[in-house]
Amino acid sequence: MTKRLWPTRWWAELLLLGLVYGAYSGGRLLARGDAGLAVDHGLAILRAEELLRIDFERPLNRLFSHTGPLGIPADFAYASLHYLVTPAVLVWLYRRRPAHYRTARTWLVASTLLGLAGFVLLPTCPPRLLDASYGFTDTMAHYSAYGWWGAEASAPRGLGALTNQYAAMPSLHVGWALWCGLLVWRHARRPLVRALGPAYPALTVVVVMGTANHYFLDAVGGAAVMGAGLLIARRVAARRRTQERFSRGAQPARFRGTSTIVSGGWDTSARELLPARRSPAEDDAAPAPR
Repeated sequence: MTKRLWPTRWWAELLLLGLVYGAYSGGRLLARGDAGLAVDHGLAILRAEELLRIDFERPLNRLFSHTGPLGIPADFAYASLHYLVTPAVLVWLYRRRPAHYRTARTWLVASTLLGLAGFVLLPTCPPRLLDASYGFTDTMAHYSAYGWWGAEASAPRGLGALTNQYAAMPSLHVGWALWCGLLVWRHARRPLVRALGPAYPALTVVVVMGTANHYFLDAVGGAAVMGAGLLIARRVAARRRTQERFSRGAQPARFRGTSTIVSGGWDTSARELLPARRSPAEDDAAPAPR
């Protein structure tokens, strides 16, 4: 039985992810933005959806706000799954699919930082904070007696001031759920578990709209930052593989068969792991590459 090689030490990964999550939470708090500007951005998104007839959040929110057996579980899902499923998938990858862990972690970190940039550049008022004349109900406040949250999103009662209420675009609830779903679908072995992969982000899209925490275009924005993060992660992984090949002594095809001068007469060839000292006479006697 071969020994499983972990990608990095677990405590280093925990520290890194803790720092990223701290930066994400602190950044959301600092990027509050102007309330009037955030409302303008939210209304602009809503009008664009109405023009395109994709304002799906309205009928869903009416359904959730008038149907407790749907709205209450949706509020619990919004307030908890985001913070439970994502670390669970990370731990699962680290322990069960270590070969894929580093790229997945880089993907998550890069996408989260891109999402934070979106909060800073485009503060957006969620539907639940718009004037009541626009027809939205804050289900988190409506059903707050059933949960630990108050009237300020999913924050515990009394801690609403520590959250950024105007960080709707992009939706990282949807983004992180998409990350989890794609990895579970790709790397799980049991058919039932794999089927949960696409189901989780689909459910999340319905929940964030039905609870009036996000517009449909926020969900699209969350998927977009995850796509950009995946491209970054793949480039980082490709560069890492190239560096690992160099560390093992491999060279790109364009350098094979030639020697590379290092310094002071020290050079290395494609067949050598370490540079060797050669005299000019040895260099003259060496056969020319074919």
